[in-house]
Amino acid sequence: MKHFCTILFGMSMITLLSAQGIATPQHLTKKRTTIGPVDVKQAVTTLAFGSCNNQEKDQMMWKPILSNTPDLWVWLGDNIYADTDDMALMKKMYQKVLKEPDYAQLCQKTSVMGIWDDHDYGQNDGDKNYQKKEESKALMLNFLEVPKDDPVWKREGAYQSYTMGPAGSQIKVILLDGRYFRDELVPNPSKTPRYFNNETGDMLGEAQWKWLEEELRNSTAQINIIACGIQFVHDEHAFEKWGNFPAARQRFFELLVKIKPTKTLLLSGDRHISEVSKIDLPGLGYPLYDFTSSGLTHAYSGNTTETNRYRVSPLVNQRSFGVLRIDWSAPSPRITMEARGLDNIEFFKLEF
Repeated sequence: MKHFCTILFGMSMITLLSAQGIATPQHLTKKRTTIGPVDVKQAVTTLAFGSCNNQEKDQMMWKPILSNTPDLWVWLGDNIYADTDDMALMKKMYQKVLKEPDYAQLCQKTSVMGIWDDHDYGQNDGDKNYQKKEESKALMLNFLEVPKDDPVWKREGAYQSYTMGPAGSQIKVILLDGRYFRDELVPNPSKTPRYFNNETGDMLGEAQWKWLEEELRNSTAQINIIACGIQFVHDEHAFEKWGNFPAARQRFFELLVKIKPTKTLLLSGDRHISEVSKIDLPGLGYPLYDFTSSGLTHAYSGNTTETNRYRVSPLVNQRSFGVLRIDWSAPSPRITMEARGLDNIEFFKLEF
């Protein structure tokens, strides 16, 4: 199934606005054996992803994304920049993205899924204490057109998983919610670094940890992709990261080693840079890559010398998106990781 985003043309509205989101126009609805916006039978050979999309800035990145003809688009957070308790305002921000013609075209051709980070959650560096998290969750799920009978609507948090493709050529995408349950950051009064580590703090909450273990243990996919808004591996920078919660980060790595899911790749956003980090976990059996892609509408061009002992790619400080190309012809599928930008320029290419 394709994800049919809403398009408004002048005074003629083909959009029906629900109380908290956007309903799919009836004439665009087709009978299909799918899960919401995701065509689970679609063989995925090209996956595109990105983060940090300010709805008030130009949306020029959708054209080069379209030119890669992805089978799947994954939002990695900061899908809008809201930072508000005003849910009516947040809803309008999502609608502005949906009215972007090139994004609408992508949605008509491509399966779409995603998770939030802080700015679309509603609060910069937000955590479990954000008071509007349930209302914000509903707006995001409506933006993604997640069906009302999906389990994500019935539980706390926005975490989701999807398995796509025919048997023998399947990917599983696990979208982790690093906001809804996350403990508080520990501010550093000197601001250098911005935060101290919360040595005992948690990222996911026990319900999500249990769910994640079950999703990994029960996976039948040949490739497992785990996505979260903030970086898993890089722990040297001064901003938000799994490294702010070292016990949770270690628990995550130990879970992967315990279960040993087939060919697992991490995706993250947030940083306004793109890079690939690699860590070797004893007992996992393969290198673990964290492909960070950020941002779609703006980038941290001044970041030229940031230290990251795990980095195995160039540091990209220009607007960019990520692409995974999967070669299913080999006994073990090959993944090519690409960072691309405006005019579809290629910044780097790595194989896994």
